[in-house]
Amino acid sequence: MKAKERERVLECYQRQKDMIYKLAWAYCRNKYQADDVFQEVFFRYLKYHPKFKNSDHEKAWFIRTTINVCKNLLKNKWNRDMVQLQEWDEEQAFRKGTGDAFEELKEAVLDLPEKYRVPIHLYYYEEYSVREIAQFLHRSESTVQTQLQRGREKIRQVLERSEENDIGA
Repeated sequence: MKAKERERVLECYQRQKDMIYKLAWAYCRNKYQADDVFQEVFFRYLKYHPKFKNSDHEKAWFIRTTINVCKNLLKNKWNRDMVQLQEWDEEQAFRKGTGDAFEELKEAVLDLPEKYRVPIHLYYYEEYSVREIAQFLHRSESTVQTQLQRGREKIRQVLERSEENDIGA
């Protein structure tokens, strides 16, 4: 790889790495699977050398590729049935954490079913519009709006229950 090409790849890596990993984590809810997805996405970037019109096109390519890799990974029966003890231990440690409002919100989002979790992540953390999310996920805009609404409602219910438990304790 030439020095100019290497620099282009490193710049792209720096721009996209956080978004890719966070999206993979939100989709898979597993550190090891998110690591695998992250690696596969950049492997595909290096393999296919996609040319982008602008930074939005680049980001959209990485989001779509990340979602596709996550779907393929989670389709595998081994990945669906596997429970990793270390991951379970980490989750238990996280749940016994500080109870800080941000951590509770983060936990509530991660506990959502995938169909709500991914649109919420893209909307609030990546700041995409409903139209863009619908395109990424191959869903209608009304479906995405409904999933955002239902996801927010589920988060609100979890936080209210948590608040009631804190008051009752």
